[in-house]
Amino acid sequence: MLGFIILLIIASICGSIGARIAGYSSTGCLTSIILGFIGALIGTYLSRELGIKDFIYFHNIPIFWSIIGSAIFIAIIGFLSGHKKQK
Repeated sequence: MLGFIILLIIASICGSIGARIAGYSSTGCLTSIILGFIGALIGTYLSRELGIKDFIYFHNIPIFWSIIGSAIFIAIIGFLSGHKKQK
């Protein structure tokens, strides 16, 4: 149970940082967790395709690529939905 809570916290932090990088600052906790998980999937796929290994892991979660994947995902969603960045 503690491992799952740690996973949620890490996903939330990665999703929040990814949203900030993409220019969106008002994401809720649940949204940040979802962004973190999706970002981990996208980031892991990108790192595998590019042949670049992650250098920061925490509980087998690729932190750097989760943040990059989250930023890419939220930027694509923002572009497709037509939402403007928040300042």
